[in-house]
Amino acid sequence: MRRLVGVAGATVTTAIAIGAVLVVGSAGDGGESAPRAHADETPPAGDTEAEARGVQKAAARAAKAGIDWQVCPPDWDLKNPDYRCGSVTVPVDYAKPDGATIKLSLDRFPSMGTPQERQGALVLNPGGPGASGVTGLLNLTGNRDVWRNVAQAYDLVGFDPRGVGHSAPVSCVDPQEFAKGPKPDPVPDGAADKQRLRDDARAYAQGCQEHSGALLPHMTTANTARDLEVIRAALGEPKLNYLGISYGTYLGAVYGTLFPDHVRRMVVDSVVDPSPAKVWYGMHQAQIPGFERRFADWTTWVAQHDADYHLGDTQAKVRDRWQKLLADAEQHPIGGTVGPSELIDSFQKVVYFDETWAPKAEAWGAYEAGRPEKLVEDAGPHLAETKGNITKENAAAAYTAVNCADSQWPTDWNRWDQDAGRMNAKAPFMAWFSTRQNLPCATWPGTQHAPIEVKGDVKLPPVLLVQNDGDAATPYTGAAELHRRLQGSSLLTVKDAGAHSVTDARNPCVNDRVDAYLLHGTLEAQDMTCDRAPAPVPAPGTPAPVPGAGEAR
Repeated sequence: MRRLVGVAGATVTTAIAIGAVLVVGSAGDGGESAPRAHADETPPAGDTEAEARGVQKAAARAAKAGIDWQVCPPDWDLKNPDYRCGSVTVPVDYAKPDGATIKLSLDRFPSMGTPQERQGALVLNPGGPGASGVTGLLNLTGNRDVWRNVAQAYDLVGFDPRGVGHSAPVSCVDPQEFAKGPKPDPVPDGAADKQRLRDDARAYAQGCQEHSGALLPHMTTANTARDLEVIRAALGEPKLNYLGISYGTYLGAVYGTLFPDHVRRMVVDSVVDPSPAKVWYGMHQAQIPGFERRFADWTTWVAQHDADYHLGDTQAKVRDRWQKLLADAEQHPIGGTVGPSELIDSFQKVVYFDETWAPKAEAWGAYEAGRPEKLVEDAGPHLAETKGNITKENAAAAYTAVNCADSQWPTDWNRWDQDAGRMNAKAPFMAWFSTRQNLPCATWPGTQHAPIEVKGDVKLPPVLLVQNDGDAATPYTGAAELHRRLQGSSLLTVKDAGAHSVTDARNPCVNDRVDAYLLHGTLEAQDMTCDRAPAPVPAPGTPAPVPGAGEAR
């Protein structure tokens, strides 16, 4: 699950474009949400029969209306004349399909093949929750080396899920306030800091209610899966072809549980553990040790390239220097805006994506050599980029809204405190940072639902799961669990690989098998393994920092 930071003021890992809001309002807009369940109560599961009828009604309407594909709005910044954009209307509450509605925004890149080659539409969810599929589609169409054969056979379709981007975006705080830095050190120093942490989280949750309360009770993965069913109908597709990455794997698993006979082909990449106990507090805890391990992998790699970065020739020296960087930034924020929170937020990318290893090391090394500009550019706020700040705030708000609404979270502060302290003792890189991100769920003002019990069905066709065995954001145990739950599924494992997301990388062993499945429905009789792609290397021509130049303030 990609980390889209939800505590007020932090930034997000994925840059997302945002444009005009497409919403059909109702008399209920801005009203109170349903009361949340308490820890000793059974969380509400919704009126499933009414919701099932509501989905059928909404899908029938969407099939009749279709999608009016038009040239995309210029401010969506898709920068490709072949893209077309449209919208699909869905109910806010599927139990009340004749009530309030919102419009979901979509984009489409048409198949590059002949009519005989075309196999329909392939719908993408790139992760989050809170990530834009409209923007995420650019990764597929821009990566022709990997997706060329798939793009011959399928129209590629992205959509902004409810509450995200162009689809009735939720908000929790003024975006410019959200962007400001430096934020408080994620690691609290004593009782007063912990109380401020709790107060900030409560205020953020209340801000979500004030800005987006009418939609919050309905910001669940189950409702997004129902939205996906309506999108399928609007596309005119008898069955869904789907690619889900990270959180998108959980969305796909929930869709396959609710609509097993409407799936044609489904690829899930970097798999979220669908166990109800892991949705989502358990997932948060499961990630922390992996983040620590991946950060150790990166600092080890930095030490191996000390001739390029001059940050220490052993992993221990690099890690000590990191701790000193955090301490110095706490006392004297870099560029006046970059403190420990901004540094961790920026450098968390190294635990997700190998391609960030060299650029992050370069920026840090340059700072240590007296050239802070790159580090400030990477980690600091950019108040002049108002559009980008709106995007980031929305992504964080949507992340929080879905996480908090999908399941019950602990309400006892002592549990949060003890769990964070225990994790921080062994895995300090992200333990308190991640806790701060998720703490608004402890005082969430909206309804917290029961997670969907993901399971296979005889009607569900074989699903292809793809997973790096060392992924920290979605640990390998999640792929094994979903594989167990989906009878007939096939698991493709990339060995000795720690990055997050597999299918976008150039790895013929993976790419050929994904192509064979999506193009021909072919899966090998046994689970498969592939070797990892080559490790990252410093960029050619990277200027070596000047040793001994001192630190910039």
